[in-house]
Amino acid sequence: MNAVYDCIAEGKVGIFESPTGTGKSLSLICSCLAWLQDERRTTFTSAAQLEGDEDEPAWILEQAQRQRTELLLQCRLDLESRLIKVREKESRQRRQYERGEPIMKRAKLDHKPGLQDEKDGSDFILDDYESEDEKKTVSAPQGQGDGLSTKSMKLMQELGEPCGPVVEDQDELPDELKIYFCSRTHSQLTQFVNELRRVEIPQTPWLGTARSSTEGKSQQHGFIKHLPLGSRKNLCINPKVINAGNTATINERCLDLQQPSTPQDQKCPFIPNKEKQVLVNEFRDHTLAKVRDIEDLASLGKQIGICPYYSARASIKPSEIVTLPYPLLLQKSAREALGISLKGHVVVIDEAHNLMDAISNIHSITVTQPQLHRCRSQLRLYLQKFRNKLKGKNRLYITQVVRLIDSVSGYLSSMASGCQKNEALINVSDLMSGKGVDQIHLSKLIRYLAESKLARKVEGYVESIEDHRETSPSQHVDVTPALTHVQAFLQTLMNPAAEGQFFFERGESEKVALRYVLLDPTFHFREVVEDARAVVLAGGTMSPMEDYIRHLFGYVPAARLRTWTCGHIIPKENLLVRSVSKSPAGVELDFSFATRDSMSLINALGHCLVDLAATIPDGLVVFFPSYAYLDQVSARWQKPVVDSSSVWARLEQHKIIFKETKGSSKIDDVLEQYSEAIDAGRGGLLLSVVGGKMSEGINFSDKLGRGVVVVGLPFPNAQGAQWKAKLEYIEQSTVVQGGSISQGKAAGREFYENACMRAVNQSIGRAIRHQNDFASILLLDRRYSSPRIMNKLPGWIRQGLDEKNAVGHFSDVVQGLKDFFQSRVR
Repeated sequence: MNAVYDCIAEGKVGIFESPTGTGKSLSLICSCLAWLQDERRTTFTSAAQLEGDEDEPAWILEQAQRQRTELLLQCRLDLESRLIKVREKESRQRRQYERGEPIMKRAKLDHKPGLQDEKDGSDFILDDYESEDEKKTVSAPQGQGDGLSTKSMKLMQELGEPCGPVVEDQDELPDELKIYFCSRTHSQLTQFVNELRRVEIPQTPWLGTARSSTEGKSQQHGFIKHLPLGSRKNLCINPKVINAGNTATINERCLDLQQPSTPQDQKCPFIPNKEKQVLVNEFRDHTLAKVRDIEDLASLGKQIGICPYYSARASIKPSEIVTLPYPLLLQKSAREALGISLKGHVVVIDEAHNLMDAISNIHSITVTQPQLHRCRSQLRLYLQKFRNKLKGKNRLYITQVVRLIDSVSGYLSSMASGCQKNEALINVSDLMSGKGVDQIHLSKLIRYLAESKLARKVEGYVESIEDHRETSPSQHVDVTPALTHVQAFLQTLMNPAAEGQFFFERGESEKVALRYVLLDPTFHFREVVEDARAVVLAGGTMSPMEDYIRHLFGYVPAARLRTWTCGHIIPKENLLVRSVSKSPAGVELDFSFATRDSMSLINALGHCLVDLAATIPDGLVVFFPSYAYLDQVSARWQKPVVDSSSVWARLEQHKIIFKETKGSSKIDDVLEQYSEAIDAGRGGLLLSVVGGKMSEGINFSDKLGRGVVVVGLPFPNAQGAQWKAKLEYIEQSTVVQGGSISQGKAAGREFYENACMRAVNQSIGRAIRHQNDFASILLLDRRYSSPRIMNKLPGWIRQGLDEKNAVGHFSDVVQGLKDFFQSRVR
């Protein structure tokens, strides 16, 4: 807590590692709130001070000082008084509910399906476009070309257009100093909110006269003004919109209901406007009156009858803690759409072990051949309907869009037939080598797509065709928003060459695609670091930390950087860690790519796991380097053996086997069955993959994870086009910054090894989840005995290593396990 407090107070960039179960979330909350209270007190005192003329009488200065202080106090007290009334009202309503008394009528929600009445098509005609001003600065509407990847576009679609409802702030509320708390998923944010609810903070001095007796808290305790932010999919309350299903369609329907051309009786009744400002204020006060999660916010919007997605923006300024998922913070266009300014505020990013990958993924994008064909088909349908109604500039630019799409699609087809590799680096100039593409002014075309809203018009028209053909399945038209996605890909053609690269990819069933990959996440995160007062990255497995310092904060002065790691709260004797280099029969365990397919090695691995399954009680989780290798090993183990049981059958004698499959949506079912088998005393063996769903956010505490085994080192394919480009970029960047060629190669190797070990550390971090937990961690590969690899393990893992027995014969490992678990039972 002290380290985080000091980091914020000194305006630094901190990287903090705190293993799961050590109270990381609560420590972050308490340290941030403590600093926030102290800083607000200091700021209030400074704001109340007046610099008067030395000739002014003391009593005049004193009177002016008193008036200024009272004015500042009254501003805060007015808001706090309203929040207190809201808390008291909700407390009364809860007591009424508990007594079975009626509380209030809910706002009536129209559940009739469909979007709106049949249109004559005029809504889909493009407005005249005459803009030729090269100096004109255009901010692309959200969802219309600002994104660089599938995730980016989905995010922009969720955020909507800037022309959406503007929520006014009539009460001139102060822009409070705040903490922006960001995590990967809404479920992780919900866990944070639950911790936040447990915290009681002392009443602030300027609110000492405010009274509150709700929620069981005394007058001595203050309240935290918290705001959760999310997408339309989380917050929309209009059944006509939310029942659309996928995110893109939800966004389009919401925006369509707001268009001036939409009949008044078809518009969304929940959208904020000037007449509904009182409802927006009521929503804001209820939002801030107690700590709520994203589901509570949606329910509150239904109760009041106002859109929580748009109304939540009125709560940003007066809030003290704002929780939001990665995409809403990490992309500038998303922050601008929400009206978020990080200037002078604090940013805390939890689960930050995959932050660099998250930034790269948000700003990368893949486009497939079917998407390009679908886009071309949709444009053809649109032109067939409206060609004669479009003015010259619109026809010109749409023709250029078609040419550019044909060029990209044609190049992809030529690669599909002429390239034998599954992955290859390509030049952006090759994508634009089609007929007439050299005459296209790309920046003007991208601006046109953003300003004209061509994608929305085309996709809206195609959707209307689908609506009218519902009774004729044979005339089905694909309404997937392909042009919106393709437009995002075309935008990347203008990106700096040093920032990212384009790749050809061949997937399953010979499906081909083009992918833009962001190679350097520094630029896109730099504005966050430079705007924020302080930035805190926190996670349970942040080791090794060198990558963050070198590849994310390379421009940050060393004096502003701080790293901190803590040990686990468990006693040292509750953890046993071993690196295993040989099987029971003495076969060397080397699962490098060149040797791991050996049948003798696969059989040796099976014999290791049979002995471990017989020794480790309850649950045993085994992580393999890839799904392909897991499938290969499993198939080999299930083959019958002459005069003996198969490895699979021998494993089943000790535990019930469960297996993670790639892309499966039944992870929860597998985990439930695994847990039931353990509770029934039959034991469970869970075969998983490093980097798979089981390795992220799953809790294998107590009996669920008495043993965690990692098979091999999950190095990515260094010969793949994308990884080759990444490593070359790191090597070249090192040389540009003044390093030698050998130093560049060393930096590339370090980055490559760190990527592998971050994945390993995340997997083994699934075990040991609380103070009284105990488990064994076994690393099966001779390379784990290397000091270079071992030093990349988290400190608390290294503390569990017995230096004398860290690497030993397999029989010694088994005996050590027996002694370990026998001592835990006693």
